[in-house]
Amino acid sequence: MIPDNCEFVPLSKLRPFQLLGEMLRTAVEETVSEYLCRNWKVRTAKDMSEYACHHCAILSDGVYAVFVKYAEEEEAPKQFACEIDGLQYLSEEAHVLIPTPISIVPVENGTLFIIEALKIVERTPLDWRKIGRTLSRIHRVNSDRFGFHSNGYLGPVPMDNTPTKDWVSFYQERRLSPMLKKAIDSENLPISFANQVEKLILRLPELCDNDLTPSLLHGDAQQNNFISSEKGTYIIDPAIYYGNPEIDLALIDCWQPVPDEVFRGYKEEMPIDSGFIKRRNLWRISIYLVAVTLEGSEYLTKLSDALKEYV
Repeated sequence: MIPDNCEFVPLSKLRPFQLLGEMLRTAVEETVSEYLCRNWKVRTAKDMSEYACHHCAILSDGVYAVFVKYAEEEEAPKQFACEIDGLQYLSEEAHVLIPTPISIVPVENGTLFIIEALKIVERTPLDWRKIGRTLSRIHRVNSDRFGFHSNGYLGPVPMDNTPTKDWVSFYQERRLSPMLKKAIDSENLPISFANQVEKLILRLPELCDNDLTPSLLHGDAQQNNFISSEKGTYIIDPAIYYGNPEIDLALIDCWQPVPDEVFRGYKEEMPIDSGFIKRRNLWRISIYLVAVTLEGSEYLTKLSDALKEYV
């Protein structure tokens, strides 16, 4: 994606990193050339790896730009295919804007994911409200089961979406318990924290409402996964399933604050339950466990502060 302050540099001046190795660059150039039906060569690039859990960059020939991810993990082809499926499902069912997926390209020792790069605009209050409206449009799509017909990924972490009939069971068995195990296995989670999460799992039926209609979720609805452009709000990096819409509402400002305009825009389309604020950190605990698993102890404070509200 292309921020307004994105400074492209000639390849000769870009610090080396895996995505711009000769073999990988050739693979991108051949794929985009075939997609555009014209010769396309990388002239400038912007390393975006600091914003993602993969090596990634925006590459341009000066006219057309693409966003490219590179992953070495064995699961990467499945993960990228799942991302495309999620984007297309959101487009078809919720009628939201998505960037055009171009290709998933197997290369030596890894996989490339190539997608249209979007021109990002500086957000106005209206753009923030559009994010809320876009999220509500996703949540208006309903199902009779929590979960999804296929499993997914949150970043590189596999997510079990096996359907259940009630929300409490889904959040206990498909989110908190598996994420707790992964955090323990990573050796980044102290036993005292693990014990608190186990207590929370047992208390969950008394902490949240189980009388819910399953809503389609983005699943990783942090604000950076909404792209504001001149054409409207685009969705990227989904981890879709049917669940409690408060999950997405809790994630939108989980890592960075957002203006109240986001929630005003949402409430123009759908109500937000008055008890949401009390439950906000409850829904963040699973994502904090993922962060501890992937990034380490720096996220233990956030996890601890959230757990104190409920155990």
